[in-house]
Amino acid sequence: MVKILAVCGNGLGSSFACQMTTEAVMKEMGVEVKMDHIDLSSVAGQKADIIISGKNFETQFAHLTLSCPVVFLERLVDKNEIREKLTPVLKEIGAI
Repeated sequence: MVKILAVCGNGLGSSFACQMTTEAVMKEMGVEVKMDHIDLSSVAGQKADIIISGKNFETQFAHLTLSCPVVFLERLVDKNEIREKLTPVLKEIGAI
């Protein structure tokens, strides 16, 4: 099972929408996933296999030390973009 965190500024709106869309994509791909959504200020203390967030938060992530890959999305609810950007990361961590 892959643990993925969806991250946005407050951990409520866009990260939750991204979580729901990512869960749907993972189901279509046959990848068992546990997802949650969280705010940017809390992400450093969390354990995850992959973190996904909006491209607009990329500079804020540069200041964090994380032990997992971070995927930045232009469109948080675009199934094609999510699939395209997560597939190589899922292969890299051995999930597919």
